[in-house]
Amino acid sequence: MPDHHSVHLGDTKVSFVPDGAVQGNPRLWLPDSTAETWAEHPEYLDDEGYLRVSIGGLLVEHGDRALLIDAGFGPQSLPAEPGAPNGVLYGGALLDNLAALGRKPEDVEAVAFTHLHSDHIGWASHPSAFATAEYLVPEPEWAQREASRETDAMAAKVHTVDDGQEVFPGVQVRFAAGHTPGHAEYVITGGGQRLIAFGDAVHSPVQIEHPEWSCVYDHDPVQAAVHRKQLVAELAEPGTIGFGNHFSGAVFGTVRDGRWNPLGR
Repeated sequence: MPDHHSVHLGDTKVSFVPDGAVQGNPRLWLPDSTAETWAEHPEYLDDEGYLRVSIGGLLVEHGDRALLIDAGFGPQSLPAEPGAPNGVLYGGALLDNLAALGRKPEDVEAVAFTHLHSDHIGWASHPSAFATAEYLVPEPEWAQREASRETDAMAAKVHTVDDGQEVFPGVQVRFAAGHTPGHAEYVITGGGQRLIAFGDAVHSPVQIEHPEWSCVYDHDPVQAAVHRKQLVAELAEPGTIGFGNHFSGAVFGTVRDGRWNPLGR
């Protein structure tokens, strides 16, 4: 399974479940970056010069129970448009990759969302995908949502969650606005360690080195940068692992010497 990796936190197992990818125009995604930035970091770019950006979910397993954080883009694709921030955007592999981890959609008791952008809620708008699961959405994110076909399809299953609430054994939601008005992270603890699934608080590993650089898609770039600086410091603390949904090929890591250090490298 491409880009698949799992981490054990005591009795809890967390696994990346790839769904697809998007190409990001690096200078448009991160407007404060420079040509020199990307010349120094070719490892983050594909052969066409786009940022390699993964899309997927995070499976959290504790005993027989399973939680999914974010639900990919779903079975759809969008072509590149000249001059736009995105190149090709596609999803569709999440359910197959979930099966590769030994789980069926009906095993997932709840899908928790960091925010309501389409590359995080895709499969949730298909009622048959997670038919028995609750949808857990940060309360301010749901209250300030922009109505869409996707959110309308989700509405009957949504339960809003509050800052600090435990949504699954060892999993706590933490509001972290900036990318969207109600964006949240999920802190997973076990075995004397914690993992912070930080959603779109950070879009590229290069922002670990430059937390002041906000993404073009951040709702409040200033607020996003303030939080990102705090997050980078937190990720450098002992016993702390980060999960970057969009960190293609390096979704799990730690911060060492101000840089993203992928696990296993």
